[in-house]
Amino acid sequence: MISREPTLERLAIARQLLLEPFGLDETDLARTLAEIKAHKVDEADLYFQYTRSEGWSLEEGIVKTGSFSIDQGVGVRAVSGEKTAFAYSDDISKASLLDAARTVRTIGAAAKGGRVKVPTRKVAGSRSLYHGLDPIASLNSTEKVALLGRIERMARAKDPRVIQVMAGLASEYDVVMVVRADGTLAADVRPLVRLSVTVIAEQNGRREVGSAGGGGRFGLDHFDDALAQSYVDEAVQCALTNLEARPAPAGEMSVVLGPGWPGILLHEAIGHGLEGDFNRKGSSAFSGRIGQRVAAKGVTVLDDGTIPDRRGSLNVDDEGNPSQRNVLIEDGILKGYLQDSMNARLMGVKPTGNGRRESYAHVPMPRMTNTYMLGGDKSPEEIVASLKKGLYAVNFGGGQVDITSGKFVFSTSQAFWVENGKIQYPVKGATLVGNGPDALTRVSLIGNDMQLDPGVGTCGKEGQSVPVGVGQPTLRIDGLTVGGTA
Repeated sequence: MISREPTLERLAIARQLLLEPFGLDETDLARTLAEIKAHKVDEADLYFQYTRSEGWSLEEGIVKTGSFSIDQGVGVRAVSGEKTAFAYSDDISKASLLDAARTVRTIGAAAKGGRVKVPTRKVAGSRSLYHGLDPIASLNSTEKVALLGRIERMARAKDPRVIQVMAGLASEYDVVMVVRADGTLAADVRPLVRLSVTVIAEQNGRREVGSAGGGGRFGLDHFDDALAQSYVDEAVQCALTNLEARPAPAGEMSVVLGPGWPGILLHEAIGHGLEGDFNRKGSSAFSGRIGQRVAAKGVTVLDDGTIPDRRGSLNVDDEGNPSQRNVLIEDGILKGYLQDSMNARLMGVKPTGNGRRESYAHVPMPRMTNTYMLGGDKSPEEIVASLKKGLYAVNFGGGQVDITSGKFVFSTSQAFWVENGKIQYPVKGATLVGNGPDALTRVSLIGNDMQLDPGVGTCGKEGQSVPVGVGQPTLRIDGLTVGGTA
């Protein structure tokens, strides 16, 4: 059997799903873009998408819900200067494409005389970071239900205090095609799965919750019994630990953050402030600070969309640009911002492969992929032992940040009080309050245990949600404000 080069294979799948059923070919797409370019615009593109998604959820020992959906459509965009005109339709046809093209081209002035030259078609370079499989078909319905049932039994067998188990299984098969007015043609086939486990434990009338899970760009058969058991163990351990939790102390103190998912603080408090649109507009706390020290020595932050099989990774972004490994902060010095095509053009730099959109019905903007801090030279045990009095936060719940000021508030879902270098007891109700750029300068110890999160992150920005990854080593940050209940 002869296999095609992965980039060409993805293009073939995209044509089969997004063009051929509707009687379209690349000549029709070129005509549509020429219609837009008949007016003076800086950029124009077509974004086709086909998505199938499925979800199953278990509660009280039975699968209570199951869902399946198919969505497809096309977004048509024209950009002139800082202005964007955008139209979309779930009707993929020549008529709807031309109608959308005539609508968005009004953003530019009409060109005078002559024909619009159609650029030579060029296939965008891309990567092969994950298999273009259909994860929905990687297990049959009976196997999916059985997996959720096993998780229920694992959790209840773990401890008699577990009184309720909830589990969810989600999978998505996403095919996109990007056609740009500069001749660029790109496609991607993106599998995405996630398994989540939540348990409720009860002791002496007190109830607490623990959650765990993971996912990425692979098939559902990735979730074997050993991995499912590890998620169950983590969720149950979290709930049982919280049963013993005391009210959290409050005040300014040193805080140790655990590795992996606590990188969500880095993502929110710092990552959004490094996105190109905020910096072009001067609304970020990091605006105009390229080349300046913005963090303590040893702090290196990357956004990397090229890590194989990761939830936030992309072969190409949603503008057809290859994903990249971008160094944002190196040894405390700000090196660059995350860029989509429009903001890169307006700021006089190159795109960084971070143009992302939720769907064909949304415009792209600069977004993170997998954002993480590199490890240092301290052991996590050494870092915890360095605390005279402080908080050790190993997991987080929700949080929010103000991009302009950099101020953030995060709630911990699992944390411990430490005195004289020893963990004393778990605490409940602790929130971390601080300023992202300031917090970076207060990093005093960096662990050698950098981890990426298990594959559960979803990032929201301006009403759009996209899958992302986060990560960091164990960190000590001095002088954070902890809001508690004690």
